[in-house]
Amino acid sequence: MAIAIRLADDRYRLQHDLAVNAKDGSVLVRVPAGEFERGDDQGTDCPKHRVRLDEYWIGVYCVTNRRYGGVVEETKHRAPDGVWQAGRSPEAKLDHPVVNVSWDDAVAYGKWSGLSLPSEAQWEKAARGPQGLSYPWGSGWDESRCRNDKSKGSEQTASAWGYPAGASGIGTYQQSGNVLEWCADLYEGNYYYAQSPSENPLGPQTGTTRVNRGGGWWAGDAADFRGACRWGNPSNRFNYQGFRLVSVCS
Repeated sequence: MAIAIRLADDRYRLQHDLAVNAKDGSVLVRVPAGEFERGDDQGTDCPKHRVRLDEYWIGVYCVTNRRYGGVVEETKHRAPDGVWQAGRSPEAKLDHPVVNVSWDDAVAYGKWSGLSLPSEAQWEKAARGPQGLSYPWGSGWDESRCRNDKSKGSEQTASAWGYPAGASGIGTYQQSGNVLEWCADLYEGNYYYAQSPSENPLGPQTGTTRVNRGGGWWAGDAADFRGACRWGNPSNRFNYQGFRLVSVCS
């Protein structure tokens, strides 16, 4: 990666350090090391507790059909079903998040690109921003700030850089709405999350489902779009699941 630009954010008086990943051209933003409050006590599987994370970089956008085309073309990895036809994404959907990708597909793309799936702690810290907000944009639900079943009209997914008013204080787009996003962790509800390590926590060692975060185009309940909301899904392919990636490079 190479530093590309420093972008001002007047809402929080921050300077966002951005970088471009050389392999796939994805843009990442730096998340400084430090503590944050994980969880919001709004469900039995997300109690509040403080954890500390080392510095990392996270995708400003989720991986798009255009980016995913690189791994399909270069390695002959399986092309997604549904939106893609004859092994190619329609031109109109190139800048939409890739969907119908399993957890294993996302891991394979990460390895090809030199990046990796975020831990759910990394995902949540970026989504809630420096102020630990309930939603990326603030403390209250606003259906106009993300793609959901009230704002989608006749569509499903939106462009990965749509809904800029819903960006997080870290500078990430659409960590609420559009698609659910795979995380690296296995999912376990009540026990592991509350008693996980206090530094750089990872998921449990065993389990049958993987963590998804972020709500999606199909959902309408405000609680589903919280930065602390957790989902556990089998690592299958669905038309509402995508992913974004991280790097721990300095």
